[in-house]
Amino acid sequence: MRSCPRLALLCALLPWLLRAAAPRRPAQALPRRDPRDPARGADFDRVYSGVVSLSTENIYSFNYTSQPGQVNAVRVYVNSSSENLDYPVLVVVRQQKGVLSWQVPLLFQGLYQRTYNYQEVSRTLCPSEATNETGPLEQLVFVDVASMAPLGAQYKLLVTKIKHFQLQTNVAFHFTASPSQPQCPVYDLDHNVEFNGVYQSMTKKAAITLQLLCLSQKKDFPGEQFFVVFVIKPEDYACGGSFFIQEKENQTWNLQRTKNLKVTIVPSIKGSVYVKSILLSSLIFFSFYLGCLLIAFVHYIRFQRKSIDGSFGSSDGSENMVASHPIAAGTPEGSNYGAIEESSSSPGRQMSSSDGGQTCQSDTDSSVEESDFDTMPDIESDKNVIRTKMFLYLSDLSRKDRRIVSKKYKIYFWNIITIAVFYALPVIQLVITYQTVANVTGNQDICYYNFLCAHPLGVLSAFNNILSNLGHVLLGFLFLLIVLRRDILHRRALEAKDIFAMEYGIPKHFGVFYAMGIALMMEGVLSACYHVCPNYSNFQFDTSFMYMIAGLCMLKLYQTRHPDINASAYAAYASFAAVITLTVLGVVFGKNDLWFWVIFSAIHILVSLALSTQIYYMGRFKIDGSDTDLGIFRRAAMVFYTDFVHQCSRPLYMDRMVLLIVGNLVNWSFALFGLVYRPRDFASYMLGIFICNLLLYLAFYIIMKLRSSEKLLPIPLFCIVATALLWAASLYFFFQNLSSWEGTPAESREKNRECILLDFFDDHDVWHFLSATALFFSFLVLLTLDDDLDVVRRDQIPVF
Repeated sequence: MRSCPRLALLCALLPWLLRAAAPRRPAQALPRRDPRDPARGADFDRVYSGVVSLSTENIYSFNYTSQPGQVNAVRVYVNSSSENLDYPVLVVVRQQKGVLSWQVPLLFQGLYQRTYNYQEVSRTLCPSEATNETGPLEQLVFVDVASMAPLGAQYKLLVTKIKHFQLQTNVAFHFTASPSQPQCPVYDLDHNVEFNGVYQSMTKKAAITLQLLCLSQKKDFPGEQFFVVFVIKPEDYACGGSFFIQEKENQTWNLQRTKNLKVTIVPSIKGSVYVKSILLSSLIFFSFYLGCLLIAFVHYIRFQRKSIDGSFGSSDGSENMVASHPIAAGTPEGSNYGAIEESSSSPGRQMSSSDGGQTCQSDTDSSVEESDFDTMPDIESDKNVIRTKMFLYLSDLSRKDRRIVSKKYKIYFWNIITIAVFYALPVIQLVITYQTVANVTGNQDICYYNFLCAHPLGVLSAFNNILSNLGHVLLGFLFLLIVLRRDILHRRALEAKDIFAMEYGIPKHFGVFYAMGIALMMEGVLSACYHVCPNYSNFQFDTSFMYMIAGLCMLKLYQTRHPDINASAYAAYASFAAVITLTVLGVVFGKNDLWFWVIFSAIHILVSLALSTQIYYMGRFKIDGSDTDLGIFRRAAMVFYTDFVHQCSRPLYMDRMVLLIVGNLVNWSFALFGLVYRPRDFASYMLGIFICNLLLYLAFYIIMKLRSSEKLLPIPLFCIVATALLWAASLYFFFQNLSSWEGTPAESREKNRECILLDFFDDHDVWHFLSATALFFSFLVLLTLDDDLDVVRRDQIPVF
């Protein structure tokens, strides 16, 4: 039988199917029926009753005239009181171009081989449309009712014309449907509704956007026509509902299943809306480039004026180095054991001078290796003395050759580029496959979009969700340009042997900053890939780089005043890989398995304690070969006694101890929360742990900076305020939850909402815009936070 094109909306629990209505060839006027024909003439809107058996068959003929420009549809209702599935009533409907058949009772298959028998069935026949060329056409429909029952089976037949078959735009149409009485022509049952077209499952609401004017789909909609099909599933389980097991075999408790439906056809957005949205979003982010150019120009003018006046670099900076140090001022005499004298002969100063004498060499000199210094016994002994001082200054932790440390941090940049390439290529290939499968099969349950605000473009089903990630790429590239400018200026200062670049301020190492910029760009690329077809299988595409961004920010913040003892790139990225692996395991096993949460919480607490120990002792708490069996515990007990009991219950490093106590309380709270409540969205749970630790460390850093009488210049202060406001706004939109792949596609559509910006972007798109801007300002905070120290000697900058 020739299939009838349509758009199927499986309401209240299943699909929508969509296909174009094909133009019909003009039909010839029907000849008069032969009086000897066994088919008897019948009237519309009249109930016919009868009995059919092995020897009896009834045929009814209905005719009507279709006018040009008018679509006439016919609906056939059949009811049978027979419950004998071995001898059902068979109904065959013949039209000019098709045949449709079914049986009564109609059998539906449920979960676990459960069956549902419906004794009342109705179907809509595929209509034939007259054209202006053919004029009015007479249509003839034959309904054949038969049965193989030896004793006969009763039935009732009703054939009616559908008055409101054509849907009008912006006009809501209300109706009811049931599993045995779908509202559509052909391919309108649970087992065949997915054969072709475009379909969705739903519980309460759903939406499908048709690209009638798109060249790739225009051929599928000749005449810009389509059918809408509504089919009801016999059970809620298919769409995420609970399944009730009935002990009795009688399934009549579910036979009164009907759904009240409302469908509305509305025009899709115009092409001008696409153009306006693309241009506006691009202009907003390019305005940041203009703002940065203006700031750079102002700084250039100020620098030129200072150079002309001869005020810049004319002094040794002594008048600018009146920064007070309350920690050092309050230190009693005799408490500076192991301290380095702040004189010209101090080791830290000597290393700086040596460093300054070598700055003309290339930073990429492969003949200089970190092992040339770190493996020397005297240097190791010197580390143990210096890093265990009660009061540390930046000169104590920036003793290594600058070229070695810069080379070490550049590995962060090159490694993340390698990771990005190997990560992104299979991701792009996979999402292209997902989108192709969705377009070819018409199954829109594969991807979890916000269908009420999903605007397709070409082969992409939700172009707006992809476009909104443009900010990550543009602002990430802008941050790379800002870092590059600072890097170039710093290199020029070193080549000129500027004393401020060699011995003042925070040591300038830009490798981690470059890695942060690449990570921000890749977050945009991978988030766009995820939104090509968001689902359970590709959730980790963009969250992986979210973890890396948070981790890199924490590492950079720690590196600022601990340049010599920061983690290597290999250890850092290996840790990120372990976190991503745990996240995948958490999504797979974390929903219901208690054993996973017990193991994860234990790992979380142990890692927190291990990192706290390394941070507290500046990396000098080591486990060597002598720490076997219970030796490590005896050593830990001795350290605890020395630092707490012997010091009259006052930790040796109070500031670090306060940070670590608060940090451990926060992390233990996360571990306890996860163990008790076991959140379903494990990926967001892990991201929350990273963000809270980053915010906690940043707050501690700023507080200690102000406590040390350091200043916040206007630019970092503005960035801090902007970051706080942007994160608050972006998190509001993030928690709107417009879709969720944690449930079924139908459950996800219950959360769908209309567009809120330019009739093109939804809440999640706004989250993309704001979060990209918030990350950009967060990076600027880390880049400019200590600009006030550029005129302060390193042996006067405290470490915390």
